[in-house]
Amino acid sequence: MTGHGHGHDHGAGTATGRHRRRLIAVLAVSAGVFVLQVIGGLLSGSLALLADAGHVLTDSTGLIIALIAASLAARPATPNRTFGLQRVEILAALSNGLLLVGIAVWVLIQAVQRWSEPEQVDSDLMLGVAVVGAVANTAGLLILRGGKDESLNLRGAYLEVLGDLIGSIAVIVAAVVIAVTGWVRADAVASLAIVVLILPRAWSLLRDVVDVLLEAAPKGVDLAMVREHIRTLPGVVDVHDLHAWTITSGVPVLSAHVVVDDACLAEGRSGEVLDRLGECLGHHFDVEHCTFQLEPVGHAAHEGARHA
Repeated sequence: MTGHGHGHDHGAGTATGRHRRRLIAVLAVSAGVFVLQVIGGLLSGSLALLADAGHVLTDSTGLIIALIAASLAARPATPNRTFGLQRVEILAALSNGLLLVGIAVWVLIQAVQRWSEPEQVDSDLMLGVAVVGAVANTAGLLILRGGKDESLNLRGAYLEVLGDLIGSIAVIVAAVVIAVTGWVRADAVASLAIVVLILPRAWSLLRDVVDVLLEAAPKGVDLAMVREHIRTLPGVVDVHDLHAWTITSGVPVLSAHVVVDDACLAEGRSGEVLDRLGECLGHHFDVEHCTFQLEPVGHAAHEGARHA
């Protein structure tokens, strides 16, 4: 006997889709910062500004990918794709993380070359552009703050804008050092600082994406605790083949084989058990899409290889 929990509309809006306006607003801000930094970097001769511009370009590309993915993920499910295209959001986050790594490598190479062959930099222009970029990035953080804990793509965007802000601060410091001391290698140092900021964020994002793709248990869902909760429900004897994974950000799912006592089946109380199971998972673990197979005692012996 199989039963389903609540929330079966696989085509419902995903976490990223619910915050599309935030992404669009930040994309507009990032595009403006990118243009300003490219022009400022070329005119001032600052590698740090160009490096930060490259980072912003990567961020903007990631935002565009996220927006496209959010639109695709909102499409309804089909017989061939029973969860629709919601997983596209995770692939977008993967692309975003890989782009972060690529830009970090580029900045590293350019910074090493600039250290060996330092060039003159217009520190005044460099400082002015960096200050404007810092203000714009701060605005972007405020826009994204409300949705960063709900979606991997928004979290990625938030971390990228935060990195841009710290990068702008590094450029500001470098510009001040050059203006005061004339030490132009400070520009290369700021560029290396941007690399140091990028790589850990890229690693964190890619790690979370890999967890989703490998169908690891969703964060915040302790399967040992879930098992204990299920076992305490009236009529439930045991539970096995317990699995929990994430389709996309904000869409955790769970399935389990639940062993019930003979009286439950004989008295036709299976529906009550299914209702309690759905309420338990939804209320205690925030997992609304659940699939349960109710089994009589001893049925597990007739099944094939089982998991936890």
